Amino acid sequence: MPTFDVVSKVDSHEVDNARNQASKEIAQRYDFKGTDTSIEQTEEGIVIRSNSEGRLDAARDVLESKMVRRKVSLKSLDPQQPQQAGGSTWRQLIKLKEGVTKEKAKEIVKAVKDSKLKVQASIQGDAVRISGKKRDDLQSTISMLKEKDFDLPLQFVNFRD
Repeated sequence: MPTFDVVSKVDSHEVDNARNQASKEIAQRYDFKGTDTSIEQTEEGIVIRSNSEGRLDAARDVLESKMVRRKVSLKSLDPQQPQQAGGSTWRQLIKLKEGVTKEKAKEIVKAVKDSKLKVQASIQGDAVRISGKKRDDLQSTISMLKEKDFDLPLQFVNFRD
């Protein structure tokens, strides 16, 4: 019986490359000179620091443009509220969303059931497994899921016949 999994993963190498490119651009740009703006990777996510909230927003725009160029979906970024980090320093944490949460998995299963396609969907940890008798039904399911917006970057992996 053909199956595939619906997952939401972020390519950490591409994220790291985008962050490095954004850091280099910020270091070279004239409008960032003397603003102590930096982008760094931590265990929580990506942290942007600057001396004003406006420079923080501009640095986040540079980071997002580099992410788009490296084909990292902006849906996988979860920017938190900018905070003052003492003195005249501002800090913003950008978390990376990975995995399909239980709520999103239930939404995906409901969408598959509502589509009236002859496939079954089951939640498998942080992924959703879709199985059906015909390969064409699975391909129709993939195209239907691509059209819907689940506020997650979805990938379709482990397609087995």
